[in-house]
Amino acid sequence: MTKTFSKWLKTPWFGPLVALAVVYALFAALTPDTFLRTLNLVTMLRQTVVVSIAAIGMALIIVHGGIDLSVGSTVALTTVVAAKCLQSGMGPGATVLTSLALGAAAGACNGLLVVGLRIAPFIATLGTMSALRGIAKGLADEQKIDAPARGIDEWMAVIPGERMVPHGVWIALLAAVLCALLLGYTKLGRHAVAVGSNEHTARLCGVPVTRVRLAIYALGGLLAGVAGVLEFSTLTVGDPTDSVGLELEAIAAVVIGGGSLSGGQGSVAGTLIGALLLTVIKAGCTHLGMPNWIQEILTGAIIVVAMTLDRVRQSARD
Repeated sequence: MTKTFSKWLKTPWFGPLVALAVVYALFAALTPDTFLRTLNLVTMLRQTVVVSIAAIGMALIIVHGGIDLSVGSTVALTTVVAAKCLQSGMGPGATVLTSLALGAAAGACNGLLVVGLRIAPFIATLGTMSALRGIAKGLADEQKIDAPARGIDEWMAVIPGERMVPHGVWIALLAAVLCALLLGYTKLGRHAVAVGSNEHTARLCGVPVTRVRLAIYALGGLLAGVAGVLEFSTLTVGDPTDSVGLELEAIAAVVIGGGSLSGGQGSVAGTLIGALLLTVIKAGCTHLGMPNWIQEILTGAIIVVAMTLDRVRQSARD
């Protein structure tokens, strides 16, 4: 029992888990009449879905030593494409597949820029962040697109007395389990960690670095596409201005959960805890009646603290 607890203490996500419990208890004590309601718990889970899925994809990319600043733009473009598809009479199944293919293509494009043109991931994805956002605005004529949801809106719906937990929450959990298994038990996962830890050594050991980078970026884009479909399910409109700053929240969730921007370190479990922590803080501030500008300041402060912790962890490893 003692050995098991000691092992838990050493896991990168144990500290964030304790922080999540403390923050949740604090807001529960300050606003017990509203914060502890079942509906509020479900609302927080619902609000965490999109950022969690985007953050899981970001975790894979960061673990392998990359970064993706285009996640928010990919999500926005996906909502626009989904709305366009439904508006044209396409069925929900084909719409979802088209949206996922778009996300994977956007991720693969990032990978090609990084491995093909040897552009630094930060610069490459900064460029695609702007380009994808521009494409979304062009397709939507710089306005929101109304479209018949054709049942897709039910994926994030809460139906009191019938279905309290939206399907999107289970989709996020499924994505988390699959990606955790990929990182821990597949050749691609082991190669991704190896590339993130030391790319030169990985090459010497025969790891196909180019294929690994392309696969990881494509997978990250696919998950951004999933997040975009669920964002459309929430909004029921295609919004080219949606998800601005989502990439920063995703990066913060990964780092809060024990991931390192230097690569080679990170976990899906820790990423989910980081995403939940961000949501709980936002929800708690809302219940306390804090204005949005204060919430934005707190979110920025959390991101700075997360990056500082990453530097401290990196220095300790060195």
